[in-house]
Amino acid sequence: MARKQRAAAGGTPATVAATRAGIAFTLHAYTHDPAAAASWGEEAARALGADPGRVLKTLVAEVDGALTVAVVPVSASLALKALAAAVGGKRAAMADPAAAERTTGYVRGGISPLGQRKRLPTVVDSSAAGYGTVFVSAGRRGLEIELAPADLVALTGATTAPIARS
Repeated sequence: MARKQRAAAGGTPATVAATRAGIAFTLHAYTHDPAAAASWGEEAARALGADPGRVLKTLVAEVDGALTVAVVPVSASLALKALAAAVGGKRAAMADPAAAERTTGYVRGGISPLGQRKRLPTVVDSSAAGYGTVFVSAGRRGLEIELAPADLVALTGATTAPIARS
C-alpha cells in the first residue's frame, strides 16, 4: 500500500531515499523527448539550462564481473580503466543494459544512483566536488534531482575519483 501511495504522489525510489535521508534537494521536471534517446543527459542539461559539467549521468559497468555504478558529467565519457582502478579492479566494460535495468530497478535514461533496488559499489567523478549542487536522474526520464555533491556521495556510499574523460 505504501508503494502505491508513493507512486500516486509522483515519488520514485530516488526521491524516497533522499527524503528518508533528510538531505536537501530540489526536483526539476522537464518534458522528455523520446527522440533524444542517444543523449538523455545532454537533453536534461539543455532543458534545465545547466552547465553540462554539473549534470551527471549514471552508468552501470562491470568491473572484474561485478556490477559497479559510475557517475560522470554528461559532457564527458567514462574512462573504464580509471573506474576499474578506483574500485581496485583490473578490467571494466559497460554492463548489459538489461542487467543494469534489472539490478537498479530503473530504465535506461532514467537510472538514478539513488534508491537503486540493489546497492552497488559507486564511484562519483571527482569533478562533481567543484559545484555547489549537481543534478542526477531522479529515477525516470524527464525528472532530475539537484543536491549537494557531498550528499550524493554520502547517500550512495560512493567513493570519488577522476573517472571521466573529455
